[in-house]
Amino acid sequence: MNLLWFYVAIVLAISDVLHTTLMWKVFNNFYIVLGGLIFQTTHSNWQTWVIHEIMEAMFHFIVLSIVFLNPTIGILAALIHFIIDLTHTVFIRDMGELQHRALHFLIESLFFILIYGF
Repeated sequence: MNLLWFYVAIVLAISDVLHTTLMWKVFNNFYIVLGGLIFQTTHSNWQTWVIHEIMEAMFHFIVLSIVFLNPTIGILAALIHFIIDLTHTVFIRDMGELQHRALHFLIESLFFILIYGF
């Protein structure tokens, strides 16, 4: 079995941790100001949140496209991560960090197994 699915899921998980670390620990003040600017433009919490998720998906697209030198993998990874973030935020409100990471890894792994595993 081709292990590309596993590598993509691992790199996407690392990319998510990298995004969280960069945005909330390194660029925290900038990120809060950017969120405020987006909110002032949209005047809507949910639109601000969706824009945040889109920007996060773009981050994952860039990271995975560079790591695998394949923009198709970057697009697929960003898309599945975006969809999971939207759905679990809407349907599962209280989720700890470990459960959040596990849910993402499980669904992303299954998604990439279907594409690259067989």
